Amino acid sequence: MSETVEISAEIPDWNREAVRCFWDPGPKLIRSIRRYQDAKSRSGIWGQITSKYWVLVHRFWSVITQSEIHLHMEIGGGLMLPHPTGIILHPDCTLGVNCLIFQQVTISNAVKVGGHVDFGAGAKILGPLQIDDHAAIGANAVVTRDVKAHETWVGIPAKPL
Repeated sequence: MSETVEISAEIPDWNREAVRCFWDPGPKLIRSIRRYQDAKSRSGIWGQITSKYWVLVHRFWSVITQSEIHLHMEIGGGLMLPHPTGIILHPDCTLGVNCLIFQQVTISNAVKVGGHVDFGAGAKILGPLQIDDHAAIGANAVVTRDVKAHETWVGIPAKPL
């Protein structure tokens, strides 16, 4: 008998962002954003130099993954990008902790995403709207309305399952 462990919507699991091998584009793209934001928060010349270095690293991984995740985005800890190709996130959207985003996901406008929200491959979120904690968006779903906690949305246009 196996136990199901619910992933937290409040406490980030930083192991989800760990770089596991030399060529690990998802975690390396996230790491470049985290390190850039950390360097920008420091004052002085060293903070300026290191932030410019992390901009270059971010550009490299953005080109490799063909993804557009802005350096100034508010991203909760524990973000997973298992297949980071073609992910487009609007700079005004915010992601909660422990989210999972598969390839070709687009989040437009000021979308507020809660904790532990999973996005299937090719999902399109057309905001402004809010997605609450522990929600799931199915593959290729087109979401145009708010999503309540623990709901799964699928289809075009997306509806609760």
